[in-house]
Amino acid sequence: MQLHLDGDLDAPDPREFEELAISAGACPVEMLCGRLKHASPRYFMGTGKLEELQQLINLHQAEIVLIDHALTPSQERNLEKTLKCRVLDRTGLILDIFAQRARSYEGKLQVELAQLQHSITRLVRGWTHLDRQKGGIGLRGVGETQLEIDQRLIRGRIKAINKSLEKVRKQREQGRRARRRAEVPTVSLVGYTNAGKSSLFNRMSESEIYVADQLFATLDSTLRRIALPDIGSAILADTVGFIRSLPHQLVDAFRATLEETTQASLLLHVIDCHNEDRQLLKDEVDHVLEEISAADIPTLLVFNKIDLVPGQAAGVDRDEHGKPWRVWVSARTGEGMDDVFQAIADLLGEDLIEIVLPLAPHQGKLRARLYQEGAVQQETVDENGHMHLSLRLPKADFLRLLKEANLDPSRFFDSPLPPLENPEHQEVV
Repeated sequence: MQLHLDGDLDAPDPREFEELAISAGACPVEMLCGRLKHASPRYFMGTGKLEELQQLINLHQAEIVLIDHALTPSQERNLEKTLKCRVLDRTGLILDIFAQRARSYEGKLQVELAQLQHSITRLVRGWTHLDRQKGGIGLRGVGETQLEIDQRLIRGRIKAINKSLEKVRKQREQGRRARRRAEVPTVSLVGYTNAGKSSLFNRMSESEIYVADQLFATLDSTLRRIALPDIGSAILADTVGFIRSLPHQLVDAFRATLEETTQASLLLHVIDCHNEDRQLLKDEVDHVLEEISAADIPTLLVFNKIDLVPGQAAGVDRDEHGKPWRVWVSARTGEGMDDVFQAIADLLGEDLIEIVLPLAPHQGKLRARLYQEGAVQQETVDENGHMHLSLRLPKADFLRLLKEANLDPSRFFDSPLPPLENPEHQEVV
């Protein structure tokens, strides 16, 4: 069932809600749509819509009613009592999908945390016959006591999960610090659910993570190392997809995973260019990025699924300064993938330097590292056996490699390279 409040800025898409229901394993038989001036405190909808809904339930012998809106606990209970069947709101439906899809230990913890935070206000449903203490001999119930016990157990479990997730956050932060020390950039894929992020991830990293044409096929964050032209190694991160009205419990619970996005060097915002509502979906993702404090991170728009758009060719769109801001690709066919890599390299390599570095024969280790980083464009050897390497690489990587070789980078930038007259003790600076 999909009801649109007059105060909502954008009318919800019934196709998306149907896909959500199918992703959860339901078999939708009827979609009841309507528009409300205001939500009823008791049933959310008016009595007319409630009667219409009851008739549809009786007609199809429906076992569950899904409502594309957030319900209060009392609205949910009142609807179930009146309709005589289970009622699930949008938040509960998304949580159910997440519970089915979580695979990793961290993902399961995050989903359980979100479910507990959502259900703690709905515990009274199972104890309605014991929900009040009564006075008099033989009339003292245990309802309040049982609810308090359940709530205390849930709060204890929430505390334990938060403690475990804090360990996960610390472990992730250690990994990020190690990558920052090694000057390895992180590229994070973001986008609306089912935009093709995992397919693009597989194509870019030559991996085989799970891909399906359904909402929230990916929940667990995955990291892979990729090679970029002129840049060298980078870390590619695939993250959970965003969706309209993403429950706050999920944003909070998945903060450990979303930190891969907030700490990224570059975001690849994957957009399904075949979707007619792509601008609305892009705005939803931008809203979530702002909510998790990732709106200021450099972003490259990746318009995916061009194979579904007749006449649309792969390519890169650049601004007036020649800086790439949008790439047209097909993760399924592989069209435009070279453009993606080059655009990422251009954005990450804005601080690239080109330099000719002379090395003495005994400095073969530094030479090997430069080749390993893919920084050597050309090499010549003079009559004295000295190597002259034409390099193109980020300045940060160049400084890091000089530091690894125990060389002083400041002398290189402050003055010209000294001659290589004494190979035994020559220091390239």
